[in-house]
Amino acid sequence: MKRRSFLKTNLSAGIGAVAASTIPAFASISGQNATAPVRVGIVGSGNRARGLMRTLLSIPNVLIPAVCDINPAAIKAAQDIVTKKGQAKPDAYTGPEDYKKLMDRDDLDAVIIGSPWDLHTPMSVYAMKAGITVGCEVPIAYTLEECWELIKTHEETGTPCMMLENWSFRPDNLAVLKMIRQGALGTITHGHCAYSHNCINHWYFDSKTGNDRWGAKYLLEHNRAQYPTHQQGPMLSWMNIGCGDYYESITSTATGCFSINEYFQRHFPNHPNGKRKYAQGDIVTTVVKTKMGKSIVINYDMQSPRPYDNRWEIQGTRGIYNEQRNAISMEGKSRGSQKWEPFPPHQKKNQHRWASSASGGHGGADGLMINQFIKAIREKKPLPLSLYDGVLMSSIGPLSEASIAGGNQVVKVPDFTQGKWKTNQPYFAI
Repeated sequence: MKRRSFLKTNLSAGIGAVAASTIPAFASISGQNATAPVRVGIVGSGNRARGLMRTLLSIPNVLIPAVCDINPAAIKAAQDIVTKKGQAKPDAYTGPEDYKKLMDRDDLDAVIIGSPWDLHTPMSVYAMKAGITVGCEVPIAYTLEECWELIKTHEETGTPCMMLENWSFRPDNLAVLKMIRQGALGTITHGHCAYSHNCINHWYFDSKTGNDRWGAKYLLEHNRAQYPTHQQGPMLSWMNIGCGDYYESITSTATGCFSINEYFQRHFPNHPNGKRKYAQGDIVTTVVKTKMGKSIVINYDMQSPRPYDNRWEIQGTRGIYNEQRNAISMEGKSRGSQKWEPFPPHQKKNQHRWASSASGGHGGADGLMINQFIKAIREKKPLPLSLYDGVLMSSIGPLSEASIAGGNQVVKVPDFTQGKWKTNQPYFAI
């Protein structure tokens, strides 16, 4: 059965049910056999997407018949990955709007979107309207209007859509989640998370020339938590956000912009980029207040010279976990309530059943995530992460910008679930 025929006969009667719930819609595959090949199109064939392609092609019966990018070198590199796996050379789409031609094909079950940030929403919306299951890189939206457009399209079409937040799938984070659900930390009260990653010389500017790369324009135009989802991924499931609790409001504070211009003074003293004024502050700190009276600190730090760090910490009434220390402390179970003990033995003891499929990049998180994504499509089950969670995480970007622009004012968080967080049950990694 062709995808559009399947969608026409099976989804039209169920759109109302999909819109009435924030649980992800069921994924579709070509044909009725759950072991049938899954055909995935790739939109945006840069380094990140090519890494995910390798992970996809490590799964039996996953085919990549089409790739899209405006960069000929990226297209060739993507095609080479596929042919080296013994598959036919994928069709290439190279125009700025050619992603639509790719998505208009009738032989795709899913698309992976790895384009620049401001293209994520329009591409995801077009794919959902075409009836193709979407796996989109982070953040899935850059504005609040885009957040609502994604929700509206998803509810009207019933097409599954998931933001590919791989840090939700890290084996250590899944072990922490399992322990929290067992009550090891008591009632969760507070979380801290960060994306501290020096990206100045590979995301934002070319390390050899100092010229702009794709991310530089965001630093010029916006002052916000530019990349807010990796921090929040595990935090949402640890704190049952969207399933019994929800973000109420946020306030954000940004430092001045110091690191970019000093970087150019040291490395490219005569480059005009070093003379520009950038809107983006070096570090943005966002504090979230939840509807149930809990709090989360979210840090953005992508321009400072520093090692990579996520700084996850989750505090409960009976204990605390700290990712930086790779340690945990539990009242009545650890050597003392004010002493840390190593976390690895607890991770081994509480390994999540998904962890066996960990492979690929980012400590196995990519393989685990993509395996669950494909498994859901094959089995016609909900995608592993709800679009509503992806939209909420992404919304911290524009909300933080509004708070900073308003003098660090308190900004209300829209309820993208429209009240369904009150009755939704935890679903991730159950």
